[in-house]
Amino acid sequence: MNIIFVEPAFPSNQREFVRGLAQTGATIVAIGERSRDSLDDELKNWLFDYIQVPSVCDEAAMIRAVKFVQSKMWVDRLEATIEAHILPVARVREACSIPGLSVETCYLCRDKPSMKQVLREAKVACAQSIGSPDRNQIEEFAKRVGYPLIVKPRSGAGASGTHKVTNAHELAQALDQSNVDNGGDVAVEEFIEGHEGFYDTITIGGHVVFEFITHYYPNVLEAMRHRWISPQFITTNQIDARHYDEVKQMGRAVIDALKIQTAATHMEWFFGPKGLKFSEIGCRPPGVKAWDLYNIANDMDLYYQWALAVTQGRIDGNASRRFSAGIIALRPERDGHITGYSGVGEIERRYSEWITDFHLPANGTPTQGVEAGYMANAWIRMKHPEFDQLRNMLDDVGRTVKVHAR
Repeated sequence: MNIIFVEPAFPSNQREFVRGLAQTGATIVAIGERSRDSLDDELKNWLFDYIQVPSVCDEAAMIRAVKFVQSKMWVDRLEATIEAHILPVARVREACSIPGLSVETCYLCRDKPSMKQVLREAKVACAQSIGSPDRNQIEEFAKRVGYPLIVKPRSGAGASGTHKVTNAHELAQALDQSNVDNGGDVAVEEFIEGHEGFYDTITIGGHVVFEFITHYYPNVLEAMRHRWISPQFITTNQIDARHYDEVKQMGRAVIDALKIQTAATHMEWFFGPKGLKFSEIGCRPPGVKAWDLYNIANDMDLYYQWALAVTQGRIDGNASRRFSAGIIALRPERDGHITGYSGVGEIERRYSEWITDFHLPANGTPTQGVEAGYMANAWIRMKHPEFDQLRNMLDDVGRTVKVHAR
């Protein structure tokens, strides 16, 4: 199997996908934005060749690079795993006649209003939504649906650039910040109250072969707005419990409606007073190294399993469901530079056997803003056979460990 993999070095866990491919025996040509000399020796050893381009989202440059590879060898697959790369790579794949996810599927997984329209037609429960560059059209939608609303980039990922608005004045401010009427195009949705989680899979030919359910505490938008919160997400080992059946059924319906064939998927959902509601899906793995938690919890190597799926159309083994596993983000008390930590030793004494790994940036390290995400500053990852006990332990970490800065 000859495979082209897009961007092998950034972010850092991209190398794990390359490692997985190498373990299948695939011949790997990587295309990336960094120089060949910047790649470490281990990564170079996994690669048959490497081609540098100015941007992996520059479709013309990518087509030239891929066709150059095709002039030297048969290419079976062209794969990408980063949200911003998915649609450009699909267009390159189509231009170069390489099998894989279609442009239509990748477009629908990027464009939230179009995605939701297709899923509403497939009877998947979604928030009411609109995608538009027209302020008047958006204001009419707001009058019809009512507040609160969510305003976010039409093809963004995560909570970046997302606003919750509760009245016409806040909506106007959010539209100004998004440059609506000056070329900006946004997705506007009915705000869905309830608990937020995500459903991740690997699919082969549209069939789910691995699945995982993970919970946010608190919901992402709240977590990314308040410094005092030490947010968590926890993947459950109780996925076979009956109360998760509806989530799994919805996930399969979404995968079918969007014609996702062989890929990793990452689907966000809400459950609250209006029942279970679909939020959005990407035909790529989750961010924030969530697959590392799945590996810890399930005694597996998901990067290798993904590689088997895309190169050989099969998997090898099952998820053990032995543990739940989670991460807690630890925010500095203020912006500036890290000066130290308190409470770390106490947590190590209490829970050493359940701590899987942690990241405590050195004193003097510049802090990153609250909105930068779960791994932007300090974090600790843990596991436990009991989901509720793990959540209690992570709560204790959040109360005990303090990141000092000035």
